[in-house]
Amino acid sequence: MSKDQIKIGIIGSGSWATAMIKMLSDNELSKSILWWMRKEDDRNYVIRHKHNPSYLSAVEIHLQAENISTDARTVISEADIVILNTPSTYLKQALSAVTAKDFENKIVVSAIKGIVPEENVVVGKYLMENYHIPLDNIVAVGGPCHAEEVTLEKLSYLTIASSSKQNAKQVAQYLQTHYINTIISDDLIGLEYAAVLKNIYALAGGICHGLGYGDNFQAVLVSNAIREMEDFLKKINPSDRNINDSAYLGDLLVTAYSQFSRNRTFGNMIGKGYNVQSAQLEMNMIAEGYYAAGCIEAICNRRAIQLPICQTVYRIIYEHRPAILEIKLLAEKLT
Repeated sequence: MSKDQIKIGIIGSGSWATAMIKMLSDNELSKSILWWMRKEDDRNYVIRHKHNPSYLSAVEIHLQAENISTDARTVISEADIVILNTPSTYLKQALSAVTAKDFENKIVVSAIKGIVPEENVVVGKYLMENYHIPLDNIVAVGGPCHAEEVTLEKLSYLTIASSSKQNAKQVAQYLQTHYINTIISDDLIGLEYAAVLKNIYALAGGICHGLGYGDNFQAVLVSNAIREMEDFLKKINPSDRNINDSAYLGDLLVTAYSQFSRNRTFGNMIGKGYNVQSAQLEMNMIAEGYYAAGCIEAICNRRAIQLPICQTVYRIIYEHRPAILEIKLLAEKLT
């Protein structure tokens, strides 16, 4: 297939999906971009005004009207490369009309840094189990890359992971721009789980900040978190990965510390005394760490894995234990 025949479909209409549209549009390789948006009103707004009305409104979008659709099945059927970019909690809804046949012979990319609720599996495994997509055709995108900084064209790094080096390279070449550097990896499952865990750790950091803990404590929390992550990944998916690579440690750091981290913001609100529902309503955005904490707790219970930080977050936001007491108990375990 020649490069000028490639069609890339984006499934999702939030900030990260909008940032992906910008990356693909700024990439100089010839291709056609298709975009699924959930709401018809948003689609019509983009067509008229060339901006997403709800997310990253500074991004100019110059897609033809026929390339923007509210029918996910149409976008997926027409695309050669499909990039899934919804919150994990909405993935099943977004794909509700899509069949396994619609995904045949396509590279399917998960840009979802979350875990599929109820299924308690990362997106790659969900696609294999429910849509029978071969492992080699699944690619994951990770790394420290906030959508807001993509909008500002701040230099950022993405890790593109797949068991197929060829497919990882193909996806990477379309995401590379003068402000996006890409790194190739074969650690598909590890990359996905790391992206799930770092959201929980960022939530923990936010809770601690809301409670008044300072930078010294946060540094200890994060250093314990990366060791906890490494232990989990070794038990779930043994590999010779380097946990200090940007896809793991780098993504954890930016999510734990950045002003753009919605998980840290969510945790900060919980630490200040908000209940979960009030924090969600005020943010008006999905904090993946909330759902991830419940899913990881289920996995840990099933496999007898101990993750003190993740389990502390779970008790605070699901069992409604007092944050001040739970973090005090956690602090006694940190080294």
